[in-house]
Order: sequence, then structure tokens, then C-alpha cells
Amino acid sequence: MAAPHDNDPRNIVSISRIVSVHPKLVQPQRVLTLSNLDRQCPNLMHLVFFYNNLPHQTLKDLSLNSVFSNLKSGLEETLTLWYPSAGRLGTNQSDGKLNLWCNNQGAVLAEAETCVKISQLGNLSEYNEFFEKLVYKPDFDKNFSNMPLIVAQVTKFGCGGYSIGIGTSHSLFDGPATYDFLYAWASNSEIVKGRSRSDDELPKPVHERGIILSGSLQATRGTINFPSDSSSNVKQVRAMAIDHLYQLIMQTASGQNGFPMQIGGPSNPKKCVLKTYHLSGDMIEDLKRKHFPMQRGSLPFSTFEVLAAHLWKARTKALGVKKEKLVCFQFAVDIRNKMTPPLPKSFSGNAYVLASIMMSVAELEQTSHEFIVDKIREAKNSVNHNYVKAYVGALDGPQQGSSLPPLKELTLVSDWTRMPFHNIEFFRGKATYASPLATPMPQVAYFMQSPSDHKGVDVRIGFEAENISAFSECFLSMA
Repeated sequence: MAAPHDNDPRNIVSISRIVSVHPKLVQPQRVLTLSNLDRQCPNLMHLVFFYNNLPHQTLKDLSLNSVFSNLKSGLEETLTLWYPSAGRLGTNQSDGKLNLWCNNQGAVLAEAETCVKISQLGNLSEYNEFFEKLVYKPDFDKNFSNMPLIVAQVTKFGCGGYSIGIGTSHSLFDGPATYDFLYAWASNSEIVKGRSRSDDELPKPVHERGIILSGSLQATRGTINFPSDSSSNVKQVRAMAIDHLYQLIMQTASGQNGFPMQIGGPSNPKKCVLKTYHLSGDMIEDLKRKHFPMQRGSLPFSTFEVLAAHLWKARTKALGVKKEKLVCFQFAVDIRNKMTPPLPKSFSGNAYVLASIMMSVAELEQTSHEFIVDKIREAKNSVNHNYVKAYVGALDGPQQGSSLPPLKELTLVSDWTRMPFHNIEFFRGKATYASPLATPMPQVAYFMQSPSDHKGVDVRIGFEAENISAFSECFLSMA
């Protein structure tokens, strides 16, 4: 169903109040040094939670004022432990790098109401421009030092249902840390009375970036490869994701008769359309049976590996990349257990790097899904302490959200299936859906757990409009 028409006054989302929310217990002010992983994308990343499956009596008993007040008090309590979230980003004058000033300036919470019914929005898994009205977007004039790091808006719909739209700066959290923060906030909010809560279940965040800081990263013993002739040059571990990206940049530059490529500038001026593809558990099993023969003593292929291989093939074919071109597949790898020593499970910063595989289009077309999965496993297993060291070191330098324009030759995937955001219970019961909004890189594919099909996966990805039909045919054919 299309979004409600913006010029219809019945479809206006009216904001009734906006407040700053501060930690319940004020923390001493200090600077939290960020890692190079934190500095890559300071932008706000938005999620909208829809709750329209609540019992009728629960909806009848709830007022917008009570929901707002409980969210506010829950956020105050949560910010006490997650105090960097109440701070602001700031640029170090000496090196131009972003750090986090824990200054208790606060998060922002807005209250809103609309006559629109959630049922009018159609399939909530499909991106809808109306969703953008359900998140509060502060005006900070592109100056990240003025941007709140947590913003939220609770909206009551004409049907009595609610949405909670939340924006978190990617410099604060990666996906797992975002999930932990929102879980803590929902547990502290007590919107619906009588819900059981155990403080022992709430994660205790660890904010110090520790060994991820570039100056603290040291190579572990035995991982610098000395040739048998010790007088030869030392060969360091390299981050293949960075090397492959550099090769794609040079390939694109050579095709454009050199630079500039507008690195860090505006992305492709053509509008990217976000689409969600639901792959049921049965569809995924069919895909496995079709492309993956009986295992010969090896580990079973995971759903992520199978879908990643299939998506890379389908996207490359749909975009019509020439056979002689190099293409690259990159995916996020959680490094909490890859470091020496491991990072705390409740580490709150960005703890992911990209793993990468590359081959020519001709090779990608000819090779099997099974071969690609083996390469994905090799790339994932190559991520260790020294890979992270090389990766973080390659990112050194002033960073304020610089980015590449979209490249047809680069397929990026982020796996959210282990972060089922729809399970976060701001009310008594799971969200009907938790929808991510447009990101700074809409061409990234997100694999998300389906709320209605526990074995299914929703794949959210952006394309220019003229490429959607070709990708849909390639991706859904399962051929």
C-alpha cells in the first residue's frame, strides 16, 4: 500500500512536545577516546518499532502522556549506565579526529500523534516514506558536535497503536550494542505495569574502547610471518577488505580516465529505492538443496552463507557488470571474540570489521554457490587480532563520515539475524515489526530475522529504480 498522501491534513504527524533527557545520576564530565571503527559513520541510524498487536484493553488503558512519561523515566535510568549516550561528539584540535565528550547534554525525546491507522501503512516490512515522519530529526547543520547521539519519538496512531522511532549515532554503538541499549531502555520503562523484570538480565555496558584504539593495538606473538631467511623483509598481516576496496577504486578511476571519484562527496544523484525481500524458511531450504550437494563431512552451510553467496551472484548479474571487471563481496564480522584478549561481551562501541573476497565477474558467474561459501568462510576465519590491527591502522586519519559513492562492483552485507530487534518489548509483547530507515549507504543489504517466520529472513537492500526488476528476477528465481 502506498504511503498516505502528504497533502492530506488527516495524515499529518503532529509533534506536541520535545524534551531533553538526562541521566538520572549525573556522571563526571570527561572525554571518551573513540576508535577508528567508531569514527567511520557518526550519522544517526534510525529504527521504527510498531506496536499494533496489543490487547484491546491494554490500548484502552494507555494514554500517550503515560507512555511518554514512562519512556522518559526509563531513558533517564538507562542513561545512568550508558552515560556516553548523553554526550556529544567533538573534534580533536590536534589531529582532527572525532572523540566523544561525556558532558551530560542529554538525549532528545519527542511526543507525537497522527490520525493515520497503522493498517493503512500496508506491509510494515516494506520501506515507506511515511516512516520518516515517525523519527525525530534534529537540525544540527551538519555539525556533529551539535547532534544529540540518541533521539526518539513516540507516536500514537488513530487506531490506538504506537510507534517508537529511535535514532542512535553509529559512533556510539554497533548493532549488538544498539540492541543491548534498547533492551535496557525497554526493561527500564515499565510502560505496561506488571511486566516481569530481572536486573540481572540487563547488560552492564563497557564503554572504554581499550585495545581497539590504534595506539594500543599490538601484534600477537607468532603472527608476523618471518621468511626462513630472517634477513629478508618482514611481511605484515594485511586487511584484505581495505586492499580490495583500493583495487576497486583504482579500477573505477581507470575507467573514468582518472580521478576525481568524489570520494567523501555526495553519492550517486539517482535516488535509491529500498526494497525488502522475504525469503521463507521453505525457500531457503529449497535454495540449499538446489545449490549445495550432500555435505562431505564438512560443517553445514549457514543460512547467512547461503543467502550471501546467492545475493552476490544475483546483484552482480542484475547490475550488468562487465565480465572482465573485478567484483568484491564484503560483510561485517563481529570482533569481540576475535581479539587477544577477547573484548567484553557487553562492549558498547563498534566492534566489527569487514571481511572480503574478490574475483572477476566471469569467475563469479562460472563458479558454484558452494565455492563462494568456502571463500566466505576463509575470509571470516582470516579475521583475527592482527587483521583488526591492520584494518584499524588503515583507517587512521581525520574522519567525519567520509564515504565512497556506490560501486556496482562492491556488494556489502550486514547480518542482523542475531539481533531480532522486534523482540524488544517496550510494551508487553513484541513489536509487530522493527523497520530500519534509509542509511547513509542504502545499497548495503541487511539480513533480518522475520517476526512472522522464525526460519525466514527479510533482506532489505537499495537499488536504483531501473535495476529492481532485474534483481528481483535473479534473486527470487533461486536458480
